[in-house]
Formats: sequence, C-alpha cells, structure tokens
Amino acid sequence: MPDRPLVQDWATDWDYNGPQYHQNAPEVWRELHQRCPVAHTERFHGAWLVVRAADVEAIAHDTALFSSREPNLYDDPPERLMVFPPISMDPPEHVAYRRAWLPRFTPKEVDKLVPSTEATCHLLIDRFVDTGEADAAVDYAQRVPALVTLDMFGLPDADADQFRRWIHDIIEAGFEDVEQSRISTLELLAYFREQLDQRRREGGDDLIAWIARAEVDGEPIHERMQAAMLFLLLIGGIDTTWSVLGAALLHLATHPEDQARLRNDPGLLETAVEEFLRMYASAEIGRVVTADGEVGGCPVSAGDHVWLSFPAACRDPGVFPDPDRFVIDRRENRHVAFGAGIHRCLGSNLARMELRVALSAWMDRVPPFRVPEGAPIEYSTGGNVRGPRRVPVVF
Repeated sequence: MPDRPLVQDWATDWDYNGPQYHQNAPEVWRELHQRCPVAHTERFHGAWLVVRAADVEAIAHDTALFSSREPNLYDDPPERLMVFPPISMDPPEHVAYRRAWLPRFTPKEVDKLVPSTEATCHLLIDRFVDTGEADAAVDYAQRVPALVTLDMFGLPDADADQFRRWIHDIIEAGFEDVEQSRISTLELLAYFREQLDQRRREGGDDLIAWIARAEVDGEPIHERMQAAMLFLLLIGGIDTTWSVLGAALLHLATHPEDQARLRNDPGLLETAVEEFLRMYASAEIGRVVTADGEVGGCPVSAGDHVWLSFPAACRDPGVFPDPDRFVIDRRENRHVAFGAGIHRCLGSNLARMELRVALSAWMDRVPPFRVPEGAPIEYSTGGNVRGPRRVPVVF
C-alpha cells in the first residue's frame, strides 16, 4: 500500500483507510467521542465521520436523506462495475432483493449448519493442536467462515485459499490498488456466473442453486444480478466474521482472566459472543446525502459522503458503561455490530452461530494459550473491515 499522509488531527483530517487507523482505531474513537463526534476530512473528496450511536442509527434508518448507492469511500473512485444488491440499493428496490435471501438465513436454517460447522472447526484444530503453537487468525479464524460459506455454496474446500485472496484484493488492498480490486472482482463474478450456469443445468439445493431459481417481483433475477448477489454474500459474510473471531481469540490470548472465566464457566459463552461483537465490531460503511440537512448538529449538503462507524457506535460512552472494557457477562448490550436499519446484516444469525461454535471448539480442544512475548500482531492495513490478520499463539 502506498504511503498515505499521516493524520495530525482526527477531528479535521480523518482517514479510515490505512494502518494508522486500523492499528489505533479504539483510541481514535475515544478521542472523537470526547472532542468531536462528527468529524470532517477533505480526503475522499470531502466526507463526514460519525461515531455517536444515536447519530449512526438515525442515519442508518433515514433512507430518504442518506442513500446507500455508494457504500464505499475512495481517494479516486473506480469504475462502477455493477450494482451489488441489496447493500447498494435504496427502497423500494432494496426490499425485494433482500427478501430473496431471507428464507436461507432464519435461525432454523442456520441451526442445520451447526454439525458441519463443528466438524470444520475440529478438522482445523486437528492440524495444529499437537504442535503447541498456531496462528489463531491464519490457521483458524480466517478459515472457519470461509469453509462454512463454501459448504453453503456447494463449492469445494480447495477453493478456500483462492476466495481469501480475492477477498483481500477487493476488501483490504482494493481501496488503494483499484486496478487489482477490479481484476479480482471480475474474476470472482466470472467464477459465480460459471457456477450459476452449472446449477441451471444440473439443479441442486445449495445457495447458488437457490439464487439461480430466485425471483424478484415475480420475475427471474438477471444472471448478472445473481452473480452480484453471491459476490456480496461472500465478501460481506466472510471477512467481517473472521475479523471478529480473530479479535476474540486475540483478546482471550492477552487477557488470561477472561480466558479462565470462560473455561471455568462455558455458560458465559452467549454473553461473551455479544461482548466480542460489541468490542471488536469490524465493519464501517458509507452513505450519500441526498438533500441539504444535518448530522449530529453539523450541516451537510446534498452529495456529501457520510461514513458510519458502527464499531465506534459500539463504544459510545453514552450507551455503554465503561465502553472500552470487555465485560464478559455484560447484560445490557444493545450493540450495532451488525449495522442498523434496512441494511442490518441479514447473516447475523449465521455469524453468531459461527462465532459460538468456533470459540466453543477452540476452548474445548486448545489448552490455555497466549501470545508469545514480543510476537508481532498484524492488523488489516486498509479497507472498511478492521481486524487482526496474524495472531501467533502458543499453548
């Protein structure tokens, strides 16, 4: 990633895209909550950053004033290859495309995936548990949601590494290397079009076959839109979940008291998962202002971009007592890790299941673990999903 000018004042020159932010985001959010909950920058051709929970939720629910048509921010906006439903759609078009997915992500449907997810977790742990060391991110956190998603798609596990490369190129590196992001996007869309063609010929009951048969407003979905829907599900579901899972394992490796409590009382897993989601929420997203108005008391103009920091909202001291402290049994936990409003993550049931199963399997199989002294922890280096990318542990 090319060097980016360093931020000197986050209230007047913020930059979500780069290691300076990704490595220090909690400190940035804390400063902005205290000083300036609506920050501005001239980067990205001018944009606003919102960190207060009330402001984030108000914008997320106001689809008339804040459009989702451009959910990302770029220094140099790339050619728009296509619409990715439903995340880059506004009502009423958004509703029909979201509805096409919903039956496959109900709690009942997600529960069917628990046995295969457990098997996947144990197979991964088998590879390193006898060695006394692992990279909790690379060897485990990044693989669980990728393999679960491949299984849902009816795709071979051997494609997992290719999917991880595509996701890295598009989500993390792609905000700087726009050309590589474009190439990887086109490759992934072509891959899904081939899979859709196969399902139309041969049928099936996996997610790709489901979308190949799906309709919107009583009409078949165009093949390009089908591929875009699969693309979004892959990109939106894998990177966000592996980021939270990696952060949860990093937390446990560096907070032995929380690790011990969870080992001694597995019944804490439910509240622990919600607290991991709150503390280490991973995704941020943008909106476009459609008419002159205001955000948190600051005037905004039509065409302005607003960046919604759901992770910062999850650490709002006005909502969460002691927001920067992990409270394993926190009861009042109305976080927005999955977003808010009509674009709230439709895969939230799946993500919670993956986190619960993956953490349970790890704690059952892996002895007390820690990060070795001096071992480097690597975070994502850019993009709108933040999380650890390397977490070496020993046990």
